[in-house]
Amino acid sequence: MSDVMPVNRAVFDEVMVPNYNPAAMIPVRGEGSRVWDQEGREYIDFAGGIAVSCLGHCHPAMVNALTEQANKLWHLSNVLTNEPALRLATKLTQATFADRVYYANSGAEANEAALKLARRWALDVHGEGKDQIIAFHKGFHGRTFFTVTVGGQPAYSDGFGPKPGGIEHVAFNDLASLEAVMSEKTCAVMIEPLQGEGGVVPGTKDFLAGVRALCDKHNALLIFDEVQTGFGRTGTLYAYEQTGITPDILTTAKALGGGFPIGAMLTTANIAAHLKAGTHGSTYGGNPLGCSVAEAVMDVVNTPEVLNGVKAREALFKAALEKINEKFHVFEEVRGQGLLLGAALAEPYKGKARDFLLAAADEGLMVLIAGADVVRFTPSLVIPEVDIAQGMARFEKAVERVVAAVASKD
Repeated sequence: MSDVMPVNRAVFDEVMVPNYNPAAMIPVRGEGSRVWDQEGREYIDFAGGIAVSCLGHCHPAMVNALTEQANKLWHLSNVLTNEPALRLATKLTQATFADRVYYANSGAEANEAALKLARRWALDVHGEGKDQIIAFHKGFHGRTFFTVTVGGQPAYSDGFGPKPGGIEHVAFNDLASLEAVMSEKTCAVMIEPLQGEGGVVPGTKDFLAGVRALCDKHNALLIFDEVQTGFGRTGTLYAYEQTGITPDILTTAKALGGGFPIGAMLTTANIAAHLKAGTHGSTYGGNPLGCSVAEAVMDVVNTPEVLNGVKAREALFKAALEKINEKFHVFEEVRGQGLLLGAALAEPYKGKARDFLLAAADEGLMVLIAGADVVRFTPSLVIPEVDIAQGMARFEKAVERVVAAVASKD
């Protein structure tokens, strides 16, 4: 084996496409909800790899599953199936409304499959002309050209040439806005039950029920994008369980593999039948390594202990943020569900979410943002209470620094 090449942040600028602007520090090791960089500095992780690391870093169940499978079988073509894929699909269908599972490598690919399935279903069942897809402003569904166009953030889709057609966007949590554009031409409505990238904005129960009713009225499929909200993030295995409604198609990724790249689309047998052999596929989808890890993650996450623990940790996070806000008055509101939380900034801190993120990093804490006005928290679902307390102490110091900096400019 060749000598390990020394690398630092400067190497990124020399060898990587500049579509990212990563932090100066480079993490090299993680355990639980803590991460260490090249210099040995410790960080508490409230970011969770953007709602991915649901069991933290290097959880024994995941490490054991991957190590065991790595010594058995890594990859097969989709001419064959494999045991981990079948076990995971069985557990997913037993735990949800779905009868059938399609595997992909990411949330974007799961959403791509859902959108293609909806269009094919509409063509097969209703004929030509029923191809309109409706989604919501500030929604996010991935970075493939189809999914990024369905996503309601033009900044991500502009500048790449002609976009896929037949896609409309309406206001989130505004049923009249949706009703105005729906018709018998609508084949599907795609929605996040709680918008993540769009600012951590929950869909109200009445709104989501109204969306379901409009889909039924116009014979359209309801697609729930649960890439960020799924796999225990909101306190149930999937967020739809708390809405009182059931989607026709659900997409899942991120926490599904706990950090190993895997995505899936879940749907009913009747709808799934329209993706006949050869109509869609993925070279790595259903990979034995990914499925074995995801099965191990599911065995841990889909338990009363962990799911109830998410709700308990939500209360701790909200109480700590409220206490910080009583002192510094930086948040307009704290919103979200479970461990997908957003602290919306008040005046004069609007537009400064990144300032809070950078200050937190300086204090040894990893957080996220959701747009320029919201600091986002998506930690491990099993983060120890001591890490929450210590992390919030660090966040309070970060807030104090930002407040002082803003005050010095006034």
